[in-house]
Amino acid sequence: MRRRWLNAVLAGTVLLAVPAWAAGGESLAVDVWKSPYCGCCKDWIAHLKAEGFAVRVHEVGDLDAARRRLGMPERYASCHTARVGGYLLEGHVPAADIRRLLAEKPAALGLAVPGMPVGSPGMDGPAYGGRRDPHDVLLVAGDGRHRVYASYR
Repeated sequence: MRRRWLNAVLAGTVLLAVPAWAAGGESLAVDVWKSPYCGCCKDWIAHLKAEGFAVRVHEVGDLDAARRRLGMPERYASCHTARVGGYLLEGHVPAADIRRLLAEKPAALGLAVPGMPVGSPGMDGPAYGGRRDPHDVLLVAGDGRHRVYASYR
């Protein structure tokens, strides 16, 4: 009886140690739509890969059309749009916020970092001299409204 109880406790501990986003390997696959000429997009993709995401790149000539087709409102536009686990990502969203999104599974369209804030992943290389501009990661609702999901100051 004691052994069974210990095995149950151990199994529960292991399950709690595995993040929800890792349980279904498919949710770690990120599709990215970007211009073939965008260097900071390549840096953001490198950030995602370094954080364990599998990335598939779709280079497009008209990113605005791709964004519209995917359903991200134009007012959140940045230099690339992505999709992961049924959610959209717009701009330089940090991997930690993507993991949180996939774990929490809120009713939302996805996350957005409008513009290209210096200091966000992909906009944080040596060319920026360590500068970090304050910015927010927004949780975008299906109706286009948003709320602040994470702040970087």
